[in-house]
Amino acid sequence: MEQQVKNDLLLRAARCLPVERVPVWMMRQAGRSDPLYRQIRQEINLPLERLFRTCPTPISETDVEWAVKISLLPKRIGVDAIIVYKDILTPLAPMGAHFRFAPGPILDSPIRTQAQIDALQPLHEPSTQLAFTGRVIRDLRQTLNEALPLIGFAGAPLTLAFFLIAGESPIKRGTGVSEKATPVFQMMEEAPKRLHCLLDKLTDMTIHYLNYQISQGVQVVQLFESIADVLPRQTYENFAFPYHQRIFAEVNSEIPRILFAKECSYLDLMHQSGADVLSVGKCVDLGKAKELTNSAVAFQGNVDNDILRDGTPADITAAVKICLEQGAKTGHILNLSHGLHRDTPFENVKHFVNIAKTLQES
Repeated sequence: MEQQVKNDLLLRAARCLPVERVPVWMMRQAGRSDPLYRQIRQEINLPLERLFRTCPTPISETDVEWAVKISLLPKRIGVDAIIVYKDILTPLAPMGAHFRFAPGPILDSPIRTQAQIDALQPLHEPSTQLAFTGRVIRDLRQTLNEALPLIGFAGAPLTLAFFLIAGESPIKRGTGVSEKATPVFQMMEEAPKRLHCLLDKLTDMTIHYLNYQISQGVQVVQLFESIADVLPRQTYENFAFPYHQRIFAEVNSEIPRILFAKECSYLDLMHQSGADVLSVGKCVDLGKAKELTNSAVAFQGNVDNDILRDGTPADITAAVKICLEQGAKTGHILNLSHGLHRDTPFENVKHFVNIAKTLQES
């Protein structure tokens, strides 16, 4: 029988069960806003692909240790969950799409033709093809010793397709997409069947990938649709929504499954995805969202990540207070509208976690 997680607030909140306080964690919590992370990256001087993927082969014990150590950095500031340190592009390498980081992700041959799509290999043996990820998850579970739940994740098929077709990050700093995303929108218009073929392949991979992470020990999974904020409703409905439904229909439902759709206001479609938790942006009023869904799902979010970067402690306190009031106590996981900005003052990050707890003290 599996040992009980000591701090299971997030697991209960995700199932809309009673909690003593609303749990808190942050997307990109183990990243560049943390000075200790920057110090470690400088010390080890390894390219990101070494810490994200199965290269080199065989698995380097040292690389595993670093990935585990980085994943655990946020534990010291009191978050209620740990997320595995890796990138949404991680599972594309075994398919034949090897992104390198220089410093952003670069794919030497963007995937744009049917022949290139056909050449992408299925993720049929994740235990071999993504052995590094499995090893990091197992070591994290062992090191955590059930102190906190462990979150795994994957990029949603359309978000991954944007990266593959653009050949690099299509997301510009701030909001929206850059001109690099133009070929993606062209494919939507001129060759939708080709894009659906790519999305089918990516969906199959994502289902195997998330189920593999669950088999290795993650206790929650999150699907990232990081380009949702630039999609008109019809585009989201055609090229994102059906693949979300397939994924949540086939990913192990014994653990909570979160859908994050960046600044997406299509709550009805998000709700119909089959996810247990909807992670929403600042464009959504949590109180109204709960009413619209009859509190049938849990919600995650949605403090504006810009406030953590640009605001004062008082600004952050006010934002957290409003968010907690809107989210209510049951079925809410406190998080941000999106990931931490790299230039967010770390004192603000710590204040966010601390004040989340202080405001809930009886």
